[in-house]
Amino acid sequence: MNFKWFGPIALLAALWIGDQIRINRPGHKYRLTVEVETLEGRKSASGVMAVHPDRSYSRGGQTRTAGDAVFVDLGGGKNLVALLAHIDGTIDLDGINYVALRAYGAAGGKRVSFNEMSQMRGVVPVKGELIPVLATFADPADPATMKAVLAENLETAFGSGFRLRGLGAEVVPNGFWPVDFGGVLGEPVTRAIAGKLPWVAGPDGAALGLKAADLRSREPIDAREVFTRK
Repeated sequence: MNFKWFGPIALLAALWIGDQIRINRPGHKYRLTVEVETLEGRKSASGVMAVHPDRSYSRGGQTRTAGDAVFVDLGGGKNLVALLAHIDGTIDLDGINYVALRAYGAAGGKRVSFNEMSQMRGVVPVKGELIPVLATFADPADPATMKAVLAENLETAFGSGFRLRGLGAEVVPNGFWPVDFGGVLGEPVTRAIAGKLPWVAGPDGAALGLKAADLRSREPIDAREVFTRK
């Protein structure tokens, strides 16, 4: 066997693997927590999101987020879901990329860059325009029962005694992509919404839900990205 080319091939493989890690490793991860005051006391749920700045050679400049919408079981058959979308006249899928970044900036009173996010510590409030679209399902198994909910007035949707206590963002360990499985390896992205909304992976369920909630997009979108992103 000729080993003459083993060294150069091994070097090229190592360079390629290193480049893939550089391109695909998240810029930062954050935990989004939703807390609601209910008749049964405080209810909360959270999910870890991974934010990926564009590091590819295409220089498209598109930042993306991987993660799931956060589903809060309020008890008594009620639920609240923080979607992966905002409203800017119509559905905005881009805002979720900057929730933690802008929340830390607002809390500290200064602009925070992507490169500084790994240095951020503690939980900061997610308020005002940073709050994602909130929704509820009369029947989580049926997307046609989806309704949008106003953050400042949960009582309209759920009755007296229900109040949004708040949303918070917290930077969590980024880990070592692609082996960020938890613990010292970093917080894994939360994948739970399919267990709550079983139709979410199908071709039509997400679009049906958005239509039922009268949430519209200015341009064609993959409606599933409002609930889950890879």
